[in-house]
Amino acid sequence: MNATAILPVKRFGVAKQRLAAGVGKERRAAIVAAMLEDVLEAIGATRLVERTIVVTSEPRAVELAEAAACEIVADPDEGGHSGAALAGIARAQELGAECVVMLPGDCPLLDTRELERLLTGVPGNYVTVVPDRHGTGTNALVLAPPSTIAPAFGEGSCERHVAAARDAGVPHSIEELGSLALDLDTPADIVALTRAVEADRSRARRTAKALGI
Repeated sequence: MNATAILPVKRFGVAKQRLAAGVGKERRAAIVAAMLEDVLEAIGATRLVERTIVVTSEPRAVELAEAAACEIVADPDEGGHSGAALAGIARAQELGAECVVMLPGDCPLLDTRELERLLTGVPGNYVTVVPDRHGTGTNALVLAPPSTIAPAFGEGSCERHVAAARDAGVPHSIEELGSLALDLDTPADIVALTRAVEADRSRARRTAKALGI
């Protein structure tokens, strides 16, 4: 079955505060926009994603999403990542989605082929958790059907999602994807991204330009 991709996107002005010490507000906003463009491009090339829903109250994110032919769901309350994900799930269900994949807007290394492998052959009742590079957070979450478990992002979310699937009696797995392991939150993440881009200049091109790599 094809999936609906859901991307919760914060207002750019409040995003990436952990980079604030070394990166100014305008440049942070430019980096966040570039990451979102890189992610949307990778999703747009994925044959197994039938639509993409961006949940946001950020005007620039709306522009970028519309340019990529995404559906927009307003996030006026800005209730956090999990709340935005639930709003996206609700809209996906209205549109008849049987499977959703929640993806971050800050993993600019996202590889189309890896995303397709993640979504290939998803059973009708299943949860897949993709952890971050530290193994504790969740950088992608596949739910079939969309209401299987409630998303609970944030610190320690990988184990929370696994526990929720276990408690619901739903088959589940943890899948490590290299291109989804690195989300850009800290100066150390910038160093890791720089190394990845220098090893392959075809990756995260807009983000690399915004970072001056």
